[in-house]
Amino acid sequence: MKKDDLELEDDLRPEYDLTSLKVRKMGTGRKNFAGTTVRLEPDVAEMFPNADAVNEALRLLIRSTRLVAEEQKT
Repeated sequence: MKKDDLELEDDLRPEYDLTSLKVRKMGTGRKNFAGTTVRLEPDVAEMFPNADAVNEALRLLIRSTRLVAEEQKT
């Protein structure tokens, strides 16, 4: 089979530039390239200016919880 036989016919005009086209799948099945996404309730989200602030607060909570758990073991 020749390459000419494989080419598809389309109705797109030659001036359409599809090289910059970005396709996004919407909904819960969408691929997230940044990692895990967690949705905060609005009242919680308003307390944090950005994701780094949320992560810092959660890490502090994790450290505190671990320290309390270690103290209870002894």
